[in-house]
Amino acid sequence: QVQLVESGGGLVQAGGSLRLSCAASGRTYAMGWFRQILGKEREFVASIDWSGSSTSYADSVKGRFTLSRDNAKNTVYLQLNSLKPEDTAVYYCAALSRQYYGRVPSRASDFDSWGQGTQVTVSS
Repeated sequence: QVQLVESGGGLVQAGGSLRLSCAASGRTYAMGWFRQILGKEREFVASIDWSGSSTSYADSVKGRFTLSRDNAKNTVYLQLNSLKPEDTAVYYCAALSRQYYGRVPSRASDFDSWGQGTQVTVSS
């Protein structure tokens, strides 16, 4: 497992943008973001493989969110554009610290490390 430190959450108006960052304490083979609204299950947002060449996005964020990574810094960046009030949630960074095979992971159970979460609030 690795330690994850998230940053970049905040309050923004609908249509605005934010960038979330997640720094890992060591090498990761995949990283992702999930979000959770109080009382609901954690849902997948996006994930990326170790090289950055393969990504996966939830349908609800495709075309608006972009996930990228900088392996020199063990950091991933989630750019959130065209934000909507329904994007309001606590966003959690996740990482997989062991090799995997097949498609880039997108289930919460695929990841073995989690950040503390950062609040994103979009006002209408």
